[in-house]
Amino acid sequence: MVIDTRDTIAAIATPPGNGGVGIIRLSGALVSSIAQQLHNKPLVPRLAQYASFLDGDGCVIDSGLSLYFPAPASYTGEDVLEVQAHGGSVVMDMLLRRILELGARLARPGEFTERAFLNNKLDLAQAEAVADLIESSTEQSVRSAQKSMQGLFSSQVNELVAEITELRTYVEAAIDFVEEEIDFLSDGVVENRIVKLLQRIERIRQTAKQGRLLRDGMTVVLAGRPNAGKSSLLNALAGHEAAIVTDVAGTTRDVLRERIQLDGMPLHVIDTAGLRDSDNIVEQEGIRRAREEIGKADLILLLIDAREPDVEPILETLPPGIPLTEVYNKIDLTNQPPALIESARGSRVYLSVKTGAGMALLTQHLKQSVGFNEAAEDVFIARRRHLEALRQGHEFVQNALRLLQESHAGELVAEELRMAQNALGEITGQFTSDDLLGKIFSSFCIGK
Repeated sequence: MVIDTRDTIAAIATPPGNGGVGIIRLSGALVSSIAQQLHNKPLVPRLAQYASFLDGDGCVIDSGLSLYFPAPASYTGEDVLEVQAHGGSVVMDMLLRRILELGARLARPGEFTERAFLNNKLDLAQAEAVADLIESSTEQSVRSAQKSMQGLFSSQVNELVAEITELRTYVEAAIDFVEEEIDFLSDGVVENRIVKLLQRIERIRQTAKQGRLLRDGMTVVLAGRPNAGKSSLLNALAGHEAAIVTDVAGTTRDVLRERIQLDGMPLHVIDTAGLRDSDNIVEQEGIRRAREEIGKADLILLLIDAREPDVEPILETLPPGIPLTEVYNKIDLTNQPPALIESARGSRVYLSVKTGAGMALLTQHLKQSVGFNEAAEDVFIARRRHLEALRQGHEFVQNALRLLQESHAGELVAEELRMAQNALGEITGQFTSDDLLGKIFSSFCIGK
């Protein structure tokens, strides 16, 4: 994708529909000229000015406020104008048409923030945090997105890249001076620094995982035999009657989805058809869909009737590698006290959805199982691509350590460090393809 920043762009920056105030944003070289013709008077930089907005015949379209930000001290790094008028959809359309007549073109989704990135006003992680802030669904995700916008995540990544660059320089210098009596690759300095580097990357990875949960949420699939209480648990977690609950086994035939907040953590809870052998064609399709969702889960909650605790046949049919918690429901019928038990086999929660006994233990377990900490102060928002870049960076540095320990192969160590540097650099946009930029910014809303 070829990115052209020579055009002057414009877009309505407020949501569609009628409102008290509507905002149109412009950015580019023609802003000053367009402002002069639109207002028929000069604008003072960074001063909100009341003005009339004129059409091509000099007639007033509307009156409101205008804010002019000359380059480079603006959001995009270019000349920027924000026009605030009455928020009627027809008024906004008339104003935008007039601005386009004066030489601007409609902005693509995310193009204002894209220009901010290209003009070094934001790095890529900060630019993505702008969209994440707008889309935040919890207070904590708002705070975390703000931290990313302010550069908390970027500064930690930049420190990692700087450390790798310095280490790589040291290794390459050791290669160049092999005739020296001291073997710089064998004195333990490089190895110790690589070990500390791996520890730092892992710490950032753990924080980024929580940041990804704040952005995307955790997908929890409720599985189990018919009538184990899956739909009742979905309703209890959602706080309303999202699913039909009856005593008839196999009531749920399709996949039900609810997005909820669990003490600030977004949660995607998926209720599925009961797992059993069935001759019913509709139920068979429901079970097929259930197994499909189970295979994509971040966590499986296996609902078990506490009166019939034999779960081995079902456990054998579940996909390996996905975290699983056994939830023993209906303890009100067995006199079993509520409990959360951690063992080598895994986690088990004993509760009663009907009475609410043990539900707090399940909530606690859901947060702990993904490392969620609502009191954490330094959590920044993160995306899956950030986690993948951190994983790759960690893997390349780990390879460098292995090559150093096994063969003292300096050239190979340096190459692994170079690839780690490139992988981590993709997070902030230091090394980024145009295709990736297009994909990222096309997901933004128009006018941002």
